[in-house]
Amino acid sequence: MQDTATGTTPAIGPHAAHDFDFLMGPWRIRNTRLVQRLAGCTDWESFDATGTARPLPGGIGNYDDFLPATWKPGFVGMSLRVFSPASQRWSIYWLDNATGGVDPATGMLLPPVVGGFQGGVGLFEGEELFEGLPVRVRFEWSGMHTAAPRWQQAFSADGGVTWEVNWVMEFARPV
Repeated sequence: MQDTATGTTPAIGPHAAHDFDFLMGPWRIRNTRLVQRLAGCTDWESFDATGTARPLPGGIGNYDDFLPATWKPGFVGMSLRVFSPASQRWSIYWLDNATGGVDPATGMLLPPVVGGFQGGVGLFEGEELFEGLPVRVRFEWSGMHTAAPRWQQAFSADGGVTWEVNWVMEFARPV
């Protein structure tokens, strides 16, 4: 079964529900973030954050918190990851205390990125509005089976022909 959003075939079977087991527990997170997105900007900001990933009951997924100490004082974010046994795909939602992660017009969660893991890489894509314009969003996980997993986010304003990486997180266990 190929994922039309990402062009990948997600891991199949019961083990796919454990794709994010590598992330469980506490982390220190080094963030590198493009200052302006989809504007030809080459200026990056860096900051540290902490996070802890936890499983949801019944193996339906997991969630984590994102707490940047100095980037935006008081900012709290979280990822909610839900696994579908029927489609063998993950849906990842982003929530934070600035937007709530909720569409103000409908009161529903904003659309997720959807995908899975293959060949040691996790690819998840979806549609989003950025500054009022539709963009394609891609999350990519790599290094999951190392002591330093890496996540990055990219936007495409041309339907996925070209991508601009705009946020990178490098994870390390607290010492």
